[in-house]
Amino acid sequence: MQMLVTCSSRLIAPAVLKADDHREKRYYDRGGRDYHSWNNQEDRAYRAYLEEQHRDYREFRRTRAPEQQQYFRWRHDHPDHVLFKVEVR
Repeated sequence: MQMLVTCSSRLIAPAVLKADDHREKRYYDRGGRDYHSWNNQEDRAYRAYLEEQHRDYREFRRTRAPEQQQYFRWRHDHPDHVLFKVEVR
């Protein structure tokens, strides 16, 4: 019985660790005094920002704090309903 518990826990542990990898990263916006959750939609907005600014893509987490703050200022002027048009048929 002990062997069965040990083997099954070895199979379950990687699945639990993998599930934890999908948590959204949150960034604090000092200027806006709020948090931005980094998810697929925020990444799409960030890519739109980079395109508008004629910049090459770089992972947001690797950008410097002043560049992140510039993005947050832009983001507050470009909410989701402006960036992502949804067509209802």
